Amino acid sequence: MFLSTYPLKLDEKGRFFLPSKWRADLAEGLVIVQGHDDCLAIYTEADFAAISERTGKKDSTLAEVRAYQRMLAADASESKPDKQGRVTVPAQLRAYAGLDRDILVTGAVDHGEIWNPETWQRYRDAEQDVYNHINKVIGQDPGGDR
Repeated sequence: MFLSTYPLKLDEKGRFFLPSKWRADLAEGLVIVQGHDDCLAIYTEADFAAISERTGKKDSTLAEVRAYQRMLAADASESKPDKQGRVTVPAQLRAYAGLDRDILVTGAVDHGEIWNPETWQRYRDAEQDVYNHINKVIGQDPGGDR
């Protein structure tokens, strides 16, 4: 499970240290792809394989399906953390997410995400009311129905 938020830095080679709590889950390998909302998504190899399998079963005669398959795979980066727990974010993915030196690595339950800090703050500010509403609807509110 991927939880918490970690303010980190990219080095001159585009590498960052994985959060120590995530390293065991990602030690055998990971895949970084374009995420939603201008961030990058980090998946275990097994989880990305499952996404790829589901995507591969869609009807590729549909333009939207082909576009999604291409966008998902084209810039996907398979990686294995080095002995120090560092992972490289390729230049094309850094450009997509607007990453420079400072980054935020956030948990999203079943995957991790890499954000430009300003983009994350705008997203968070815009979605806080939605979170509060859904939190009550799905029963996380101690007084809500489950």
